[in-house]
This record gives sequence, structure tokens and C-alpha cells, in this order.
Amino acid sequence: MGYIITFLLAIINAMLINNVTLSRFYGICPFLGVSKKTSSALGMGVAVTLVIILASAICWPIYQLLKLAGIQFMDTITYILVIASLVQLIEMIIKKYSPSLYKALGVYLPLITTNCAVLGVAQGNTDQGLSFGSSMANAIGTGVGFALVIFIFSAIRYRLDASNAPKAFKGIPIALITAALMAMAFLGFSGMI
Repeated sequence: MGYIITFLLAIINAMLINNVTLSRFYGICPFLGVSKKTSSALGMGVAVTLVIILASAICWPIYQLLKLAGIQFMDTITYILVIASLVQLIEMIIKKYSPSLYKALGVYLPLITTNCAVLGVAQGNTDQGLSFGSSMANAIGTGVGFALVIFIFSAIRYRLDASNAPKAFKGIPIALITAALMAMAFLGFSGMI
């Protein structure tokens, strides 16, 4: 029972308290680029979540093998190859089963390969020496946190586009101000765990 509570607390921690998008601004390119429509934001959130979870599940045992062989310095290159392969696989699946989502995500779908949130989680898990279970909790929490934040942000941007903001603040400037306000709001979760 204690392990399950620890696992859930680790997910909540990665999802709300240490949300990588709002605390470290990892994954800011798709966060700003795909958040104009809630449907594409949700699709991107699910795709990034899937890649983060799968990449963490694959990279952790690979790191253990690299460590066993004494070549753990090859971890970043290995992680990038794993992530690129996963993104290609997910891109093919989305293209086949949801062409409208594939078209909506556009260039941002292949950019998941270079999304620093994905690489940051895989690298952070091994750098911190997390166990496989803790790595998976961190990956799930980070992925769900990214999806949650991009979805909330897209709903806010939808309202902002319809608002009467000053011309100088229209578009990306008001989006960045909103992201900063969201980051401050998520700081309220600090101390929760």
C-alpha cells in the first residue's frame, strides 16, 4: 500500500508541483505552437505523454545496460535515437488512424523528437538514479502534466483571441504573459507534498 501512495504522490509531484512546462519551460515550442485549438492541443498532449512514457520505459533499461558495459556516457545519444524512433512510430499511427489530427499537428509532431521535455525526463530519471517504478511515475506525471497544461493554455488562448487585447499584446506576447501567469498559479501547488 505504501508503494502505491508513493507512486501516486510522485505522479502528482511531476504533474502539478514540478510541471516541466511551467517550471523549466521544457516543451515550449509545441506549447505555444499547437495551443491555438483545444483539439490539436489535446492531441499533442496525448502524443507527447505517450512518447514520454514509452521513452522512459525503454531508456531506463538501456541505461542499465550502458552502465553495466561502462559506457553510460552514451546515454544522451541513445535516448535521442529511441525518442526519434518512437516519434516516427507514433507519427505513422496518427497519420493512419487520425488524418485530421495529423494535419492539425503539422510540423509540431516531428518536433516531439527534439522536445526537451521528452529528453529531459528520460535523462533526469537516470541522472537522479531513480528506480524503474519512480521513473515511470515521473514519466506519467510529466506527460499528463504537459497534456493538462497545454489543454488549459489552449482554452485560455481561445478566449484571448476573442478578447479586445491591445494590438501590441495580440498573439504570442499575450500568450507568453498567460504562460507566466499560469506558472505563478502552479506555484501554489508547492508544499502540497
